[in-house]
Order: sequence, then C-alpha cells, then structure tokens
Amino acid sequence: MKNFTDSRPKPNEYNSFYKGYIDQVKDDDFYQALSDALTSIVAFYKNIPAGKWEHRYAPDKWTIKELLLHIIDAERIFACRALRIARNDMTPLPAFDESKYTPASKANLRTPGSLIEEYIAVRESTLHLFKYMDDEAIGRIGIASDSPASPRALGFIIAGHELHHVNIIKERYLLQTP
Repeated sequence: MKNFTDSRPKPNEYNSFYKGYIDQVKDDDFYQALSDALTSIVAFYKNIPAGKWEHRYAPDKWTIKELLLHIIDAERIFACRALRIARNDMTPLPAFDESKYTPASKANLRTPGSLIEEYIAVRESTLHLFKYMDDEAIGRIGIASDSPASPRALGFIIAGHELHHVNIIKERYLLQTP
C-alpha cells in the first residue's frame, strides 16, 4: 500500500509542539525514514563505546541507555496512538510523562545489546503497523494529549523524535576531546 508516503502532515494533523520533530524528517516518506533508521541507527548504537552508555553530560540528564529506552517507549506510545486512530477509535488519548517513565524503566541495569534488540523489535512492529495503512486510515485525525493527531503525523513524529535524540547523543555525549 504505502500510497500515503508522498505527503507531509498538514498543521491541523498535529500539535505545533511536534513541528520540530516533523521537520527533522527531510523527505516526504516517513516510512522510508523509519526503515532506513533500522539499519543506520542500529549501527550507530552498536558503535557507541562501552564506557559511554551510562555517561551523563550533566548531573540531571539521562544516560544513553535511558535515552534509547525513552526513544523505544515513545515509539510504542506514538505507534499505539496511530493504530487506534487509524482503526477509527476516536477516544481521546492521554498524554504520557517521560520524566516518570525513565526512572521506572531501570534502563541502566540493562545491557546495551538488550536495548538494541528491543529497539529492533519495536521498529519492526512499527513498520508492519504502517505498511498496510491506506490513505483514509493514515489521514484520519483523532485526539492525543488534547491535540489533533493523525497516523501520518505520528509516523513523522516517531522518525523525527529519534533523529532529535540521536543528534543530542552525538553532540553532547560522544564529543571527542583533543
């Protein structure tokens, strides 16, 4: 199917807060961006030095392990929202508080390999979810976090949210010192 991948979401399909994430996705095909990331982002994480995974660039910031699990958790939530809206469930969907999810996740007790394995499983599930949505389903608008949300916008948000955090990891966690 995937006829929906040739257009970006319209402003009425998402809360303006997410525009920065949507703008991170450079082309009009969020599905391809998600698919490409399955290879490139996994390679990126596999190349992070062992000593960096629990590093915090400031005392109140998350570790790379926590950031990766945050990306996984957010993808699950955004994909669930996309599923419910695509299937015409118009129940308003609640917000989630990532500041509560992260400490409860106990990400720092896990191995990098287990987190990467979970990332792959979640991404493959997300790709399967979007693969067979038609134009009607992908453009349907529901309510999430008291704002409009379409599966198309949520696909872009998943891809852009990940890119946002990968850029933060590169800039703030993996800085090379001379």
